[in-house]
Amino acid sequence: MNEAMLWSPAENGAVNCTLCPHNCTIPEGSAGLCGVRRNFDGKLYAESYGKVSAIALDPIEKKPLYMVHPGKRVLSIGSFGCNLRCPFCQNSDISMEYTEARQNAEMLAPEAVAALALRTVSEGNIGVAYTYNEPLIGYKFVRDCAGLVRDAGLCNVLVTNGFINREPLEALLPLIDAMNIDLKGFTQGFYKKLGGNLEAVKEMIALACQHCHVEITTLIIPGENDSEEEIAAMAKWIASLDPEIPLHLTRFFPRYKYAGRAATPRETIHRLSEVAGQYLKNVFAGNMG
Repeated sequence: MNEAMLWSPAENGAVNCTLCPHNCTIPEGSAGLCGVRRNFDGKLYAESYGKVSAIALDPIEKKPLYMVHPGKRVLSIGSFGCNLRCPFCQNSDISMEYTEARQNAEMLAPEAVAALALRTVSEGNIGVAYTYNEPLIGYKFVRDCAGLVRDAGLCNVLVTNGFINREPLEALLPLIDAMNIDLKGFTQGFYKKLGGNLEAVKEMIALACQHCHVEITTLIIPGENDSEEEIAAMAKWIASLDPEIPLHLTRFFPRYKYAGRAATPRETIHRLSEVAGQYLKNVFAGNMG
């Protein structure tokens, strides 16, 4: 394992992790809430460093990013783990219940990632997307890859829940060309269910918009975050940053702890897209299949 960044020693062999707003104090032999930043002998290690559980050359629109390099593809890599606990997770096999993903992960050094990205330029690849699980819990690996990808003249894309502290984000942003950020909902009550904090994510979005291309995705879950009032408030806030920011409203499908629930009706997505469109110039209804 690779020693992690962004931590400090604490009492009795514990360590303080300062990567995300959880600011976990992690006892010896344990991991933080993300499951992959682990304390061994009073040092914090990045257990997932270089461990790739999913890799594909995806259309850039699949991230989704609709307004950056349209029609191109991006080498997409993911590891395992997450620092939120969404019961509706659409990728729970690598984000939540990831024992198999950890066991089967392929080891790829940052140099190998950058080399593979270069080899696939002839197939329409524009760079590397850090995606599938929450990439920022693997902060050091993302940073190391992103530096090499940038040196190779290619783009770096982050697909993230946006739950990260300001200092590490500011250090990473100069290497990032585009981001899709999950804005899970627009009430603190909803974020509390997920183990997150709305204001922390809003701060991250506002900062990211100053440095790179940003698109936002909200997964619409019936009875949870699908009121017209909430979507209107969200769209107004995004428009206060920049009314050109694209917003993707996507359908929930039964997964993970919400496997017994019904999928989001298409009509709901269309209706809420019209609400958001009163404030934003680029609203997209996604996952309509």
